[in-house]
Amino acid sequence: MLRSSPTLLRLITAAFVVVSAPDEAAADVYASEQDGVLHITSERPRNAKVLFHLRDEGRKSRSAAGGRAPAVGRSRSTGEGRSTMPTPKDLAPVVKQAATYYNLPEALIWAVMKIESGFYPNAVSSVGAQGLMQLMPGTARDMGVDDAFDPVQSIFGGARYLRLLANRFSGDLVLTLSGYHAGGGAVDKVGGIPYSQTAEYVRMVLNAYYAYQRQLPAQSDP
Repeated sequence: MLRSSPTLLRLITAAFVVVSAPDEAAADVYASEQDGVLHITSERPRNAKVLFHLRDEGRKSRSAAGGRAPAVGRSRSTGEGRSTMPTPKDLAPVVKQAATYYNLPEALIWAVMKIESGFYPNAVSSVGAQGLMQLMPGTARDMGVDDAFDPVQSIFGGARYLRLLANRFSGDLVLTLSGYHAGGGAVDKVGGIPYSQTAEYVRMVLNAYYAYQRQLPAQSDP
């Protein structure tokens, strides 16, 4: 599965803030490419390649179901119909719990989340990966996630997937991350990194991982 870059995500998110005036209803935002030009619109383009789709958080109400993890880090609706994004400090308890439960470094979960979604919980990639940890719908179901846009479920689902891949590849971090990006079957088929895009993805995640080993994002969040 190929993912859009976090740089593009930040640019689109910034554009979303600009085009959504305080008194206007929010809307989905589509980034598309046509003849080498990036277009950002509130409607899905018909004859252009969609690079990224940011969902309007107000369109889908997500309430906690019985037995679900506590609402730490979930988006919080404001009185004006907009939402406040969870900060790294909001997400930190969930990351810590998931890392402990699945015996993973916290820095690794943070790094994957950073590169996958830029910490944007409603991110949707051009191939349909969803949420903070950018799980494909089928993978999300396999990981027991019924709402990939719920930050708690996404983090725990992504952490579980990382643990399964780490077990599959005997703890090899490069192969584990390659499997997260391209699928374990693709890694098995070539016995290593299967695609050039996957190699770049692994490089970016590892750079973030090494940085977060020194300081987790929640520790630097104002």
